[in-house]
Amino acid sequence: MTLRDRPRPTLEEKAALLSGRDLWSTQPVEHAGIPSIVLTDGPHGVRRQRPVEGSGLHDSLPATCFPPAVAIGSSWNPSLAEQVGVAVGQEARALDVQVVLGPGVNIKRSPLCGRNFEYYSEDPLLSGALGTAHVQGLQSVGVGACVKHFAANNQETDRMRISADVDERTLREIYLPAFEKVVKDATPATVMCAYNQINGVPAAHNSWLLTELLRDEWGHTGLVVSDWAAVTDPVRSVRAGLDLEMPGTSGRSVQRVVEAVRAGDLDEAVVDAAVDRLLDLVDRTTGGDIGTDLAAGDIDRHHDLAREVATECAVLLKNEGALPLVEGARVAVIGELARSPRYQGGGSSRVTATRVDAPLDALRTLGTERGGTVDFAAGYTVDESGDASDLLREAVEAARTADVAVVFAGRPESDESEGFDRPDISLPTAQTEVIRAVAAAAARTVVVLSNGLIASVEGWHQDVDAILEGFLLGQAGGSALANLLLGIDNPSGRLAESMPVRLSDTASFVNFPGEQGHVRYGEGVMVGYRWHETVGIPCRYPFGHGLSYTTFAVHDLGVDVTGDDSARATVSVTNSGERPGKHVVQLYVATEAGPVRRPVRELRAFDKVELAPGETRTLTFDLGRRAFAHWDITSASWVVPAGTYVVQVCQDAATVTVEEPITLRGDDTREQLTLESTVEEWSTQRPDVFAGFLAAIPADSGVPELTPELLRVIAGMPLRKVADLLGDAVPTEVLDQLVAGGPDVVGDDGGAR
Repeated sequence: MTLRDRPRPTLEEKAALLSGRDLWSTQPVEHAGIPSIVLTDGPHGVRRQRPVEGSGLHDSLPATCFPPAVAIGSSWNPSLAEQVGVAVGQEARALDVQVVLGPGVNIKRSPLCGRNFEYYSEDPLLSGALGTAHVQGLQSVGVGACVKHFAANNQETDRMRISADVDERTLREIYLPAFEKVVKDATPATVMCAYNQINGVPAAHNSWLLTELLRDEWGHTGLVVSDWAAVTDPVRSVRAGLDLEMPGTSGRSVQRVVEAVRAGDLDEAVVDAAVDRLLDLVDRTTGGDIGTDLAAGDIDRHHDLAREVATECAVLLKNEGALPLVEGARVAVIGELARSPRYQGGGSSRVTATRVDAPLDALRTLGTERGGTVDFAAGYTVDESGDASDLLREAVEAARTADVAVVFAGRPESDESEGFDRPDISLPTAQTEVIRAVAAAAARTVVVLSNGLIASVEGWHQDVDAILEGFLLGQAGGSALANLLLGIDNPSGRLAESMPVRLSDTASFVNFPGEQGHVRYGEGVMVGYRWHETVGIPCRYPFGHGLSYTTFAVHDLGVDVTGDDSARATVSVTNSGERPGKHVVQLYVATEAGPVRRPVRELRAFDKVELAPGETRTLTFDLGRRAFAHWDITSASWVVPAGTYVVQVCQDAATVTVEEPITLRGDDTREQLTLESTVEEWSTQRPDVFAGFLAAIPADSGVPELTPELLRVIAGMPLRKVADLLGDAVPTEVLDQLVAGGPDVVGDDGGAR
């Protein structure tokens, strides 16, 4: 219901509705029938803070901790993202929460960003697909989603003030598409604006971002909420299109809004529109029965789901016959993280898990059942306390007497959290020393990584037989990893971000995290794999990489043009191995068509399929206009240049399996040429007219012959400047005819017709 349908609140009450009551809830207006609603952190679990005065950031009610976005991204499975959304929504309703803050669909611009564990990928298509599925699942049970952080929130350094200086094309092609897809396809209840500025304008005060783009162009009809404490000028924020400032400011923002309306500086109709959007959110999220406790059966079911999801997220980076572990093997499990696992990131999204599976416990149980033995040595301490030499010696002794050593390594939570960026991508020194020493002593060595941000494997990856990247797998990650190591389940994760050899190989290296309040996105659209493949700097493991215990063959690619700017691709995939498994079919598009530099290839479609041994499935991908388009800054629109496009099915972003070229008619991209257009533009876009211009120069004018060599020198010169240099040699009438675009501008006598 809108304001017109309720007992009318006063101006003061309306202003109060636009500012939180406290840290987590909105203001009620009881006489108008407007209840308070609760917003809490997510998205991989409900962080419902205990309703106790003075409770801390991590003092929250128990809830299932599902794998964070860093892991969901590597699943490449929107169905799993949707199932997580449903389960989180069910727990939110049980905990009397109306809006869960998430998902985060920001792009992983740099591997140093401290909040990368909350984001899916370096690619906007993958991020958008997973974020859309999560929102659809969450909102299917009546809980509002809050897609965040809008937009260009790609670092934690100076995060509340930094200006992300990004050109228009880069914004449109890299940092906005995931938000656009979620808004258009999933209709999120709320969008959270970011802390940072975009090109000098704070996101919370940015009318282009919040109104012109989000609402007018994309059609967002829901609420816009601030990131917590992002608003510095509540009047300017409301005017720009922000509806709800969180948390409350003890009435200060309310007073400023009221004073601005009474002074005529803020139209009350703008306040009313914001209130109406809040009322829509209240109505949308307060219907139905809401419980107070989670049933034991739901807790168990969600834990099982968390394990199922985690199983599809882990990425097998390397395997030289060491995995899966053979039955009856004597296994040395090494590393404190096997006993005290990392399963989520630090900061506002930290969930109080209902239970936690430790990999060591799961491996001991399953290993014993399979006739093997599992020994343990800590190897190191997470906080780097204790006698490192004794721990290392114990690890080496355990490895020397085992059939295989499994080393668990990763960054501690204190290194990966909201609020700060990492200084490097290396593992702790004590852990790399353990890996190298164990690899030298053991018959075979497997390394299992647990980290929220990409960690370097340099200095030891060549010494070990297998690497399983677990990222952060949620509360059931320990049992999921055990199942993968023992071959009960087959790895099917694929990297959702590039793993560089060196930090200096990454596109943002020289510009991250900026200086003097500005961070320049100088790499433009060349983010992640787009950079590595375009400039030829190889990764240790590229975007989309991931191994399996079976093999797959991709074949019979066919691509049909279905319109001026669209196509349909079909491709078959066969499980050519002896185990059931899941394969991610990755479809990229490559082109050199058009006036802008394009990445070597860009992900344009994907699908994850499960196949039994010998089974074949044929997939169809409809490639619409956006699969071939770039953002054209001249026309401020998406443009598909005419030309050749190559549809590629890839093993990963660096490895093309099969490809087929097509030709698209595309758009008429010819610009209206003027005398300010260059010689090159005239000669390439209207060669017939330019030839007439050259023919109009009399032979006896004394003007040097415009040879190809001279034309190359003046190619970048506006035609007006050329005409000025020619003086009276070219009549004004010829120039007028030239601009008019007539293909036959010169008469037999050399004059203008």
